[in-house]
Amino acid sequence: MTALSELLAEATSRPVEGWDFSWLGARVSSGPLDWSFDSIVDEHSQRAPNLLDMSTGGGEWLAALRHRPARTVATEGWPPNVVVAARRLRPLGVPVVWSEDAPDNVDQRPGELCGRLPFRAGSFALVVNRHASFAAAEVNRVLSAGGTFLTQQMGSDYRDAYEALGLDHAKRGREWNVALASEQLADAGLRIVEAQEGNSITEFADVGAFAWYLRAVPWTIPGFKIEAHHPALERLHEELTRGGVLTIKQSAFFLAATK
Repeated sequence: MTALSELLAEATSRPVEGWDFSWLGARVSSGPLDWSFDSIVDEHSQRAPNLLDMSTGGGEWLAALRHRPARTVATEGWPPNVVVAARRLRPLGVPVVWSEDAPDNVDQRPGELCGRLPFRAGSFALVVNRHASFAAAEVNRVLSAGGTFLTQQMGSDYRDAYEALGLDHAKRGREWNVALASEQLADAGLRIVEAQEGNSITEFADVGAFAWYLRAVPWTIPGFKIEAHHPALERLHEELTRGGVLTIKQSAFFLAATK
């Protein structure tokens, strides 16, 4: 068993650019959802003349997509990731454009002005968004008539992660779920054609993998710092050394909407 100090040193020093968790190997695993977002997007991509991938991260997911329309564009709001994504996607003929991130959907109010997409109205027949916030009115604006918006989202209940560190999990305002997402898209003028809900199950084999994940996905536990949470991580490490894995369950949902 690797020492706690080594695990946390690695989790501290490892970069968090992009969305590539593959370096963790078998130390983290996720069970399948009730739907395959990749397959759904792939099916639509084969029929669409163009595609916009919102908040592409490091471009890992888009690069791995089996089919991409000849005109495919990606946006990203975090400057370090723009560089990472461009390095990966430009050889594939996919430009990466910086775009202001939309506020968290649970914090948005009618008439939200942030999160504007830098494209003309009606620019894309297919817009996809995987695990990122979006301004529904902007999605509607850039979609062409008859266009489709596909999104897979993780819910806002991070209870298991909080409990793993012995932290109180206080709910904040509205819950991010399929009902709120559907409401926002419908209010923006889109028609919901499919909606599914399920649970994402992620297992961590060691505390270092979990600590790095919390750094890479900072909205899970806002303000998480390895040094500040060291006692809780040490306790969790001791539990995992006695056998078993850390299991984190989180709600997830998929939506398809058309203009």
